[in-house]
Amino acid sequence: MRKNKIVQKTNDISILALDDDEIMTATLQSYFQSVGFDVKTENDPIKAVERIKTEHFDILLLDFLMSPINGDEVVKRIREFDHDIFIILLTGHKSMAPPIKTIRELDIQGYYEKSNRFDELELLVESCVKSIKHMRIINSYQNSLQKILNWMNDLNGYKNINDLTDTILKQCAELLDCEDVCIYLNKESVRNYYLLVEKGVKTFNGIGKYSETKPNTNHEVSEIIRGSNENKIVYLYNDMLFAVLKSAEDKVFGVLAVGPVDTNKANIQLFEVYAEQAVAVVKNLILHEIINIRSVELEKMYDTMHDNYMETIDTMRQIVDAKDYYTRGHSDRVSAYAVALAKALGKSDDFVQRVRIAGLFHDVGKLGIPDNILQKPGPLTDEEYDIIKTHPAKGKQIISSLSSFDDILNIVEDHHERIDGKGYPNGLKGDQIPDEAKIISIADTFDAMTSKRTYRNSLTTEQALEELKRCRGTQFDPHMVDTFVDLINSNSDLRKKLDWTFKSLDVLENKEKIKQ
Repeated sequence: MRKNKIVQKTNDISILALDDDEIMTATLQSYFQSVGFDVKTENDPIKAVERIKTEHFDILLLDFLMSPINGDEVVKRIREFDHDIFIILLTGHKSMAPPIKTIRELDIQGYYEKSNRFDELELLVESCVKSIKHMRIINSYQNSLQKILNWMNDLNGYKNINDLTDTILKQCAELLDCEDVCIYLNKESVRNYYLLVEKGVKTFNGIGKYSETKPNTNHEVSEIIRGSNENKIVYLYNDMLFAVLKSAEDKVFGVLAVGPVDTNKANIQLFEVYAEQAVAVVKNLILHEIINIRSVELEKMYDTMHDNYMETIDTMRQIVDAKDYYTRGHSDRVSAYAVALAKALGKSDDFVQRVRIAGLFHDVGKLGIPDNILQKPGPLTDEEYDIIKTHPAKGKQIISSLSSFDDILNIVEDHHERIDGKGYPNGLKGDQIPDEAKIISIADTFDAMTSKRTYRNSLTTEQALEELKRCRGTQFDPHMVDTFVDLINSNSDLRKKLDWTFKSLDVLENKEKIKQ
């Protein structure tokens, strides 16, 4: 019965069976290959370690008592370079197995006492397979979010509506792995649409089976366009996803249709994230072209551009959070602390706004830092720390293509500079550092010290403030530190009173459950 349970799509899961008993490895290989796994064998533990360095394996079935090294030593060596492989420890006698503490420290996912039946081992393997597939979904989701972020910069640079819709079609097809995508604009619903037609704007554009003819869902599309009075823009119909295009007056004037697609939860969420941005860009460009001809609806265009600006900020913040799950909410808190400090210093509204936005974006450069360094559960090596120190410059580079953020570029780049000139990336000191960056540096350090990380506990508020005072005049501006200390001391509940807003993704919650 267990074999029937496990016979699913397992041929993309690779197993290495390591035992100095050739009969045992041959038996494991025969058994699990019969249910669809790709199983390799190894009888020399030292060769096995070297093999795992060069070949990819998802699961290691590992004997404990071997020669010349035992299973626990094999795991120690493997964990020096591979933290992803799932390891199941096999032993002939339970009394000879390492203690539970050692199993946990070595990050071993399962323990199996050898017998003539493999039922329990099947259960362990099946559990590993489920976790592996969940992690693949999470990684794929994060990669897709990063792809959307990169695409957004491109979309906002288009000036021609036809070129823009061509690009949106191709991006949707790539994002959802489908061949059939179309955009339909309803000319009766767009004010002054005839002006766009005069410029050669296409009312219908598609790829795949929609390249020449409109979809065979005209009735359903019409119903969606007519009946869409809700705030949402994405709708599911059978195996197709629709995103409605709405004007500034909330009037539907077109639809983006994708399908057939796998309408799982992850795909729907990705389409929602992408469609919100793409639809907004299409809407803005249509409005912009009409304005260029008649100079109408100028005020509404600015309102829409501001909405896009805020959406971009929020989306990029979510992507940074998805990159490093364990520091989720850090940028929001840094922004809030920095705003509170800027106001306490009596800065102008424009200054405070720059600080708020730069605080949200100060760590966006970490998108360019490898996960194995960013999420390392322990101290960094000098080489790894040098890579981490590139994130301010990477952050400036990421947002430099968006002209709306020109006024925060240097703030993002300089938030790790020090008053004494020993900071990075440019070694600025004193008045060479923007005041906004000095403020964010204090807020960033305070939140980092008072937040718990995987490799250390948080400091108390009092301990963190003492550390800031110790570094006044060297790392931080003295007057700003004094103001911040007074601000926190006069309002001990500041962290609780600040209104954090987090948009949690189900897939990130799933990741937490998997780790538990």
